[in-house]
Amino acid sequence: MAVFDDHPLRYALANELHARPFPSIEVPATVAFLAIKQPEGAAARDPEADRAHLETLLDRHGAPHPQPGATHYHGALGRHWLRWESHTEFVSYTMISDGLSERTFDPADFNVFPGDWLADMPGVRMTSALIRVAAWKDKETTREGINDWFVGESVAVARVLDDSAVVAGDFRIDQAGHQRFSVTVAPECGPRRVGRIVTRLCEIETYKAMSMLGFARARALGDRMAALDARLGRMIDAMAGRGQSAEDTLGELLDVSAELEALVAQSSFRFGATAAYAKIVDQRIDVLREVRFEGRQTFAEFMMRRYEPAMRTVRSTQARLDAMAARARRAGELLRTRVDVERSAQNQALLESMDRRAGMQLRLQKTVEGLSVVAISYYAVSLTGYLLYPLADVLGVSKGWITAGVTLPVVGLVWWAIRRLRKGME
Repeated sequence: MAVFDDHPLRYALANELHARPFPSIEVPATVAFLAIKQPEGAAARDPEADRAHLETLLDRHGAPHPQPGATHYHGALGRHWLRWESHTEFVSYTMISDGLSERTFDPADFNVFPGDWLADMPGVRMTSALIRVAAWKDKETTREGINDWFVGESVAVARVLDDSAVVAGDFRIDQAGHQRFSVTVAPECGPRRVGRIVTRLCEIETYKAMSMLGFARARALGDRMAALDARLGRMIDAMAGRGQSAEDTLGELLDVSAELEALVAQSSFRFGATAAYAKIVDQRIDVLREVRFEGRQTFAEFMMRRYEPAMRTVRSTQARLDAMAARARRAGELLRTRVDVERSAQNQALLESMDRRAGMQLRLQKTVEGLSVVAISYYAVSLTGYLLYPLADVLGVSKGWITAGVTLPVVGLVWWAIRRLRKGME
């Protein structure tokens, strides 16, 4: 038998695909569902706080604890069955109880979660739901129940999974603060398929609620984005009209760009999560394989009419924010180019001015050199004359002739000496 060296994560990754089995639900049953999320920074929360809260609930029933670092748990909890999952931003609790209460969607059904335990939960309720799982009797009974339990204007109803069940819900929060769903199960539908249907309904509701956080973020950004867009438009118009100096406009544009980049950074996670959650909602509805029930709108139609416009708003807000940031970057690049051109022109003018000053200095230097030749020659001729005056009597000439005679040679010698000195300095 061959021996292989396994990757250290091989078993963990393979088992992860089977770690979250669907519950097995016998009919009739009542399901209480709860999703908890921290208001801020949920993705970076301490998962140990979530597990500690779960263990507090388990200890009340003497149930075993999950493994250290676990992200899911399922097992019996007294006469109930609990399914717990930890996700990127939230944790969910699904409590399944056998049988139905005398009062349909009785708020007391949610008392499977103790009130003091709920008060200590590490976060806030994102959504909660009561799901009524009952056996199919006849179409009339199912129709009357749907009419009595849900708001007709918004109720969504469908036959799912090849007529295995009829599911219904209006996605409204009742007076007890819960969503309501009903699952009317055909006789031939087994417990595991019922569990899949219930799980899909819980996922649709949870990811719908989570994705709507992106819609809230998009609406909150609307006024600020409009103000920045108008400010950016005014600056671009000023660039075209040259009504303001390029450097002043560049400074203001950098402020706008920085604020836009901050908005992009603050919103990118929420918008990205919203896109992922919306895709999960669509996928979960698709796998239900809906068929219309008595002309009622299906879950897919409800989402198309009520939910998809909100998701389009999120996508358009994200696209607009990205476009504004890109436009600000392009305007900044153009403005920096203009500033560079203006500075180059200023530098060129400065160089030309320096050239003119250098030419003037050269002419002044030559003038000074000419004057220097005259001055030095004057003193040199005077000194030479004084040296030669004693020879005037010997030669029989006057001092004036001696001075006149040495003037040209001395001037020439001085000129030659100064010229050699200048060339040596160059």
